[in-house]
Amino acid sequence: MSTTAAWGRYTEVRPPALEAIRAITPVAYLPWGGLSWHGPHLPLGLDTIVAEATAERAIRRTGGVLLPPLTWPLATPHHRDSLGLSAATLRALLADSLAALAQGGWRVAVLISGHYSPGHELLLIEAAEAAISRHGLLTLAIPPLALVDEEMLDHAALWESSVLLALRPDLVDLNALGAGPLDPSSSAVVGRDPRETASPSLGLSVLSIAIERICSAVEALLATGDPAPLQTLYERRRERYRSFVARYGADPEAATAAWWQELIGGAPR
Repeated sequence: MSTTAAWGRYTEVRPPALEAIRAITPVAYLPWGGLSWHGPHLPLGLDTIVAEATAERAIRRTGGVLLPPLTWPLATPHHRDSLGLSAATLRALLADSLAALAQGGWRVAVLISGHYSPGHELLLIEAAEAAISRHGLLTLAIPPLALVDEEMLDHAALWESSVLLALRPDLVDLNALGAGPLDPSSSAVVGRDPRETASPSLGLSVLSIAIERICSAVEALLATGDPAPLQTLYERRRERYRSFVARYGADPEAATAAWWQELIGGAPR
C-alpha cells in the first residue's frame, strides 16, 4: 500500500483490504497491452509493459485497485509474431470486463491502452461509451501519450522507443536497426527515426506528463461523477479517426489489415 493513497493489486489483496480501497477510492485500473511486432530493436510485449507501468505509476497517486494486464489487442496481421483477437472477441472481452467492474461496485474504470492502432482504439471507445451508458461506469480508455500530443502515437519510433528506454532500457537495442534508411516493412518504425534521438530522459518526460493528466482526469471523475468530459474526449478521438474509417471502411479487422499494409509499404509479413 502507498502511504499517500489506498491502493493494491487485485491479485494480492484480501477481501477486507479490497473493500477498504473500494470505499475510499472506487477506481479500477485495467492495463491493456498486446504481443505485437515492434521491429528488431524492441520487445514484442512493449505495449503491455508500458500500459502496466503507466497504470501503476498513476494508481500510486490516485489510489484504487490495479488489475492484471490483458495482452489481447485487435488482430495485428502485419507480422506472424503478433498475437491478437478478432473484433467480435475483443468486443465481448471488453464488454464483460467493464460490466464485471461495474457490478463489483467500482465507479471509475481506467483502461490504459499500450496498443493504439486506430481500429483497436475505436473498439475501446465503443466499449467505454457502452459502459458509461449501460452501467454508469465512468470509463477512461486512452493511450497515455494521446493525452500529451496525438503526434506521439508512433510505432516503434522515437516516442515508443524513448518510453521503453525510460522503463526498461535493458529491453531496447537500437543498434539492431543497423545503419542507413529504415524500411518500415522490416524495421516496424513508423514515425521519427529513434536512432540518435530516442532517450530515457525524453521518455520519462512525456510519461510524467501523461500520468499527471490521467491522475487529474481520475480525480475530476471521482469528485464530480460527470461523464461529459469523457464524452467530449471520445468525440474528439472519433473525429481524429474519421478519415481512417472513410478510407479503409468500418470493419475493424479489414480496416486494420489494409491500414497496416499501406503504412509499412508492403504485404503483411
